[in-house]
Amino acid sequence: MIFMAGILFSCINDIDTIQKVTYDPTAPDEVTKDLEVFYNDSGAAQIRIQAKLAETFTHPQRITKLKDGIKVDFFTSSGKIVSTLTALYGEVNFETGKMFVQDSVQLKNHEKDQILETEQLFWNQKDSTVYTYKNVVVRTPKDILYGRGIRSKHTLSQDKFQFFEPYGEINVSKE
Repeated sequence: MIFMAGILFSCINDIDTIQKVTYDPTAPDEVTKDLEVFYNDSGAAQIRIQAKLAETFTHPQRITKLKDGIKVDFFTSSGKIVSTLTALYGEVNFETGKMFVQDSVQLKNHEKDQILETEQLFWNQKDSTVYTYKNVVVRTPKDILYGRGIRSKHTLSQDKFQFFEPYGEINVSKE
């Protein structure tokens, strides 16, 4: 009987001991494969974020790291995709409402057939702007524009983007 009691009480799992063995403070709190998230306003899609791998961390800030390729579609109020942002890596900070993407970044305006290319880009969800301080190339049907740093709406309307330091040749029409 004493032997049986010894066996029963020797098999107690202590949660603190288990966490010391299995807990990794650098590991994500959540991992999602083939992520697809829609942000809606009044039932209409505004933004769709897709990523092959998403890792969410809650400490010290709530940040989701998007890896192995990401795609962000921006919709008009009528539900049409107006622009698409692609990159190989990104981070969404839910506290600040900002997204950071890097590595092979492209932002394409489908209506105007314009493409912005850079290595790093920030998107501010609060005012719908994108910006970078890195070198950028903007390809339009008529021109290729170069600069160091740019600010624009996420739609990349040609008449509404601002280069911080433009360089290269620009053809200007009399219109």
